[in-house]
Amino acid sequence: MIDLDRDTVLRTRSRTVNDSFADAFGTTQPVATIVRPGDVLEVSIWEAPPATLFAGSGTTSARDSANAAVGTPEVSTNATLPELLVDGTGTIFVPFVGAVSVAGRSVREIERDISTRLQKKAHLPQVVVRLVRNTTATVTVVGEVVRSTRMALSPKGERLLDALAQAGGATQPVNRMVIQLTRGDRVLSMPLESVIRDPRQNIILSSDDVVTAVYQPFTFTALGASGKNEEVKFEATGLTLAQALGRIGGLQADRANAKGIFIFRWEDPANLPPSANPQIAQNGKVPVIYRVDLRDPATFFLSQQFDVRNDDLVYVSTAPIAEFQQFVNVVASTVLPLIAVRNSVN
Repeated sequence: MIDLDRDTVLRTRSRTVNDSFADAFGTTQPVATIVRPGDVLEVSIWEAPPATLFAGSGTTSARDSANAAVGTPEVSTNATLPELLVDGTGTIFVPFVGAVSVAGRSVREIERDISTRLQKKAHLPQVVVRLVRNTTATVTVVGEVVRSTRMALSPKGERLLDALAQAGGATQPVNRMVIQLTRGDRVLSMPLESVIRDPRQNIILSSDDVVTAVYQPFTFTALGASGKNEEVKFEATGLTLAQALGRIGGLQADRANAKGIFIFRWEDPANLPPSANPQIAQNGKVPVIYRVDLRDPATFFLSQQFDVRNDDLVYVSTAPIAEFQQFVNVVASTVLPLIAVRNSVN
């Protein structure tokens, strides 16, 4: 048990480190024009005159047509093949070339490959390959957005807010939204307001990222002699103890003990004073009870700086410490040995 004082507020605030998108995911390079199975390509082949392989099969430019009208040989002939779907083996079929392996290669590499294989068949061939539809390098956007969508990525390097805009934007106020980014096996959340204010957090997205917009994802539970006993949602930008007490209707004047307000929390050991010497931990956390005495006017100022965290339990006692000890025994018996609770209260 730790009394809420100035040192406690400074310690918990200074050691509270929230990972950011920029720090966690670093600088991501834009998705290059790399072809993958399922993509659709367009292949155009240009042949210098006299065209021998694609003559009469394609189109000529306006300049070519004008030259032909006065008897001048055509400058070039262009044949654009129908859209080609990259099959499951990562190949496409090009007439007079055969099967071309394209998966994992850039369009420039594919152009050079096809051009080289046409050298002895066409007259000075030049090839242009275009990625018509990118169906594999995509980002999924779900949650509290106007419409869930799957957005294709391009070499431009689409960013987090681009994906949100593509989905029509958030359906709730910005200051109450959290953006959750899932990349591989890592999941990280940040307030949308922080992403908008800090351009560093508007990171470039990678293929298969999942962007989830969540409305008021955090909660704390109020019990005891407070204005109401319930689970209270709060926004991602944070909530102070003073604000939390206001949202639960304050204290019941005829029942509450202003000297006995307690916050139950699983705390990082680094946030504890050196004298605490915690011996009980679960998943790297230590069960801590912060005691607040609202009879001390200075505590009102401290409560405006002490942050309530997700899954905190705020209990307002109705009697002296003996009755409170009974409550602690009931609540904490599922997570702590009974003797440890008694020792911590003592």
